[in-house]
Amino acid sequence: MDILKPALPIDNESGIVNAVLDQGARFEGKLTFEGTVRIGGQFKGEIFTNDVLVISEGAEVVGQIEAGTVVISGKVEGQVFAREKVIAYPPATIKGTITTPSLRIDEGVLFEGSTNMPEA
Repeated sequence: MDILKPALPIDNESGIVNAVLDQGARFEGKLTFEGTVRIGGQFKGEIFTNDVLVISEGAEVVGQIEAGTVVISGKVEGQVFAREKVIAYPPATIKGTITTPSLRIDEGVLFEGSTNMPEA
């Protein structure tokens, strides 16, 4: 079982989602957290964590993301920096720059932008 799939928004260690911004919710600003956070609504701004960010199908995120791991199946526009990995599942749409040592983009994902893959 792939625990990072968007349908199963849990982290590797605790199995707990620390916070959810679900469909119908909108947030603008700066988000900093520990653990796993799932976004299913609209977010505009900056996200900072050393842990896991899950952007679910139907979510729209505009801005800058810095995280340990980013799992995307929604829409992302901006800069994504992941210390460990970025995984994109359909029907994700990504417009911007992705910097990560490990990148997985599944068939059916729309990616328009550039990547930088430094050594881990």
